[in-house]
Amino acid sequence: MNSKKKFAVVLAGSGVYDGSEIHEATLALYSISKNGGSYQVFAPNVNQYHVINHITGEEMPETRNVLVEAARIARGNIKDLKEFSADEFDAILFPGGFGVAKNLCTFAFEGAGCQVNPDAEAALKAMHKAKKPIGALCIAPALIAKVLGDVEVTIGQDEETAEAISKMGATHVTTTHGEIVFDKENKIVTTPCYMLDATIAQIGDGADNVVKTIMAL
Repeated sequence: MNSKKKFAVVLAGSGVYDGSEIHEATLALYSISKNGGSYQVFAPNVNQYHVINHITGEEMPETRNVLVEAARIARGNIKDLKEFSADEFDAILFPGGFGVAKNLCTFAFEGAGCQVNPDAEAALKAMHKAKKPIGALCIAPALIAKVLGDVEVTIGQDEETAEAISKMGATHVTTTHGEIVFDKENKIVTTPCYMLDATIAQIGDGADNVVKTIMAL
């Protein structure tokens, strides 16, 4: 086991409804560190699709930048996703949150016909071409399916999302808390996290199982 694996962790903002899911992002970073790896956080330098009040769920009349907001989770140590180079990393990991389906792609609005942020697409394709591991939590496997097509992933048990993943050419596997789906051929590891009605401890289990599986490759 290579315990010195360097992860690129790609965020989509800060906050479940319009950015990255903070528990998933934080616990993924914790797991990488706890298991002996290192990480660099990235995010695209684009405006969020919209800003949501996380108390009321209502849209707010303001504009926020994905990179600037994601920097809150990264404690300022973050890079523009344009700067990502597959040569510099052993694995790439995408935590979930609606920002993945709103800011990294438009899956939340267009389903299987969604558009993908070019920097996110380039990073995924580069890692896949280099045969390096890809991890994704929660809704992020939908992004992986859109970009890479014929892969095996999980988002848990949501039938509508699973159907959209199938339409994008991927295979969906039903899972429950903490379970992973490991596509060995493509080195893709996914887990449902908050796509299920989960506790923060279950999120930690899922993130840890993804990270540990990648670490062992």
